[in-house]
Amino acid sequence: MSRILTVAAAQLGPIQRADTRASVVRRLCDLLRQAAGHGCDLVVFPELALTTFFPRWYTEDQTEIDAFFETALPSAETAPLFALAGALKVGFCLGYAELVEEDGRLRRFNTSVIVDKSGEIVLKYRKIHLPGHAEHEPWRAFQHLEKRYFEVGNLNWPVRRIMGGVLGMAICNDRRWPETYRVMGLKGVEMVLIGYNTPRHNPPAPDHDRLSEFHNQLSMQAGAYQNGTWVVGAAKCGVEEGCEMIGASSIIAPSGQIVAQALTQDDELVLARCDLDMCASYKETTFNFAKHRQPEAYRLIVEQTGAIAPE
Repeated sequence: MSRILTVAAAQLGPIQRADTRASVVRRLCDLLRQAAGHGCDLVVFPELALTTFFPRWYTEDQTEIDAFFETALPSAETAPLFALAGALKVGFCLGYAELVEEDGRLRRFNTSVIVDKSGEIVLKYRKIHLPGHAEHEPWRAFQHLEKRYFEVGNLNWPVRRIMGGVLGMAICNDRRWPETYRVMGLKGVEMVLIGYNTPRHNPPAPDHDRLSEFHNQLSMQAGAYQNGTWVVGAAKCGVEEGCEMIGASSIIAPSGQIVAQALTQDDELVLARCDLDMCASYKETTFNFAKHRQPEAYRLIVEQTGAIAPE
């Protein structure tokens, strides 16, 4: 028998700064109920799904920024989502800003977790590829200060057997980097869950703006095909605090084909019955790593960061 995991990418429309966590959690719960009604096993919510995308603003007031972070999960405000998941027997993946005391100090990460059908957290990932900048750049139409407000994730890309498959996570900008998928691919990943908040306008490279959805799909489709894995991408999108973010939430097969995609920039479920056994066709042939990879030729990848052209 095939191993079928029925998955929903739960796209969110914009979350404005004035929106309360309670109101957002109600939206998440509504999407979870809809997914349960369709027989879903797993629902994937976007990056930073509980608040507006706060790195678009510069401030030197850390207290102001910390108000967007979660110090516990579940919290009093998010507990209804976890309880509903347990009651409906539907798992979910949730992105949020994490404030935690580790190594004797406060640390801040852009984080996502997988919650199983009992409502318990079973896997955590912290974003590694932080985009943007760390200092105020007033020439921009909006800031992108992830490098200021978050640390680089320190959990690598963990994968785990969950709901009958090998699952892992990435967050937003991670999806553009082939190393993200390959690290998980080398751990046998069968489904990568990705939440994103992606502005259409790229201030340093406005000529890329018209290609935003294309680049989004290109990255996830390539990662899926080159590692023989399903990829589920869930967006927070629409016009949020005057900034337009792209949608195009998608479920992508190990063949690289898009099997389902959002049509709106609002709250929307994108559904697919994903046959995890389809991964084997790619993992055992074209991308049989044990048979075809040549890691001795790839040392430069881990020995060097920036590109150095020949003289």
